[in-house]
Amino acid sequence: MVQRRYGSAGVLSLEDVATPSIDDKGVLVRIHTASVNALDWHTMRGQPYFMRLFLGLREPKPPIRGVDLAGRVEAVGNAITRFRPGDEVFGGCDGALAEYVATTEDRLVSKPAGVTWAQAATLNVAALTALQGLRDRVKVQRGQSVLVVGAGGGVGTFAVQIAKWLGARVTAVTRTESLELVRRLGADDVIDHRQQDFTRSDTRFDVIFDIGGSRPMSHHRRIMAPKGVLVAIGGPPSRWFGPADRLIKAMVLPRMMPFVAKSNAADRALLAELVEQGALKPVIDRTYPLREAEEAIAYVGAGHPRGKVVVEID
Repeated sequence: MVQRRYGSAGVLSLEDVATPSIDDKGVLVRIHTASVNALDWHTMRGQPYFMRLFLGLREPKPPIRGVDLAGRVEAVGNAITRFRPGDEVFGGCDGALAEYVATTEDRLVSKPAGVTWAQAATLNVAALTALQGLRDRVKVQRGQSVLVVGAGGGVGTFAVQIAKWLGARVTAVTRTESLELVRRLGADDVIDHRQQDFTRSDTRFDVIFDIGGSRPMSHHRRIMAPKGVLVAIGGPPSRWFGPADRLIKAMVLPRMMPFVAKSNAADRALLAELVEQGALKPVIDRTYPLREAEEAIAYVGAGHPRGKVVVEID
């Protein structure tokens, strides 16, 4: 699915393009499934506008969206030692909404047999963000209280489960239609943000894991424990700076921590192991065929998904 211009509709088209070539350090993967992230929505629209300084002023480069993949290795470069053709893998790339993609060895890990293609495709960004944000950024400890704001979305459904896996008591904030979902994922308490202002709760939290920034960060101070911290993941959309504005503010405000996940093969492998063991359950809201990838991205951008949205390439 190729993007030739910016916009919210009609900018992606199904085209035949050349199969990517690889060098000695490259891995060519035939993709089975990909998943969609908010990043794809921002890039498709070219907003916030500052992104165009890096992507291209009139059209994005590279022109194919998608950064999460699961598939089979088709070919490897001469310097590759960990993979060979036929291996089942998942991880990251640039241009996952395609039949083939060229990526690098360090962005891939082996897919366990007990993990489906769709499940594997959800782990690269969303699950990695939840794991690293909770375990590494704030080092959640057993017995701590964690508030997950935006618990019903892609990152949020993973955050609820990973916080529980780390031993925390979890309160989940989400929409009415996702309350039962987050309960099933292990949340100890749930708050319907349409019915209750969670920033006026009587409970004080050690960690607030805030995805999307539905409320000003200053409001969260009311519910932070004396040594509590807030982790800011993404932010509300805007034309010029978008999530970057919120992340910059979090860098200078006390006890506020911006966070963006880093590529890490060991962490991907751990997430896949947790899925195979049944300790982590990817939530997949909808699955789209490749030719409807634009609709999948728009669905994510509208903020509707409960969990992740997957695109099937085959």
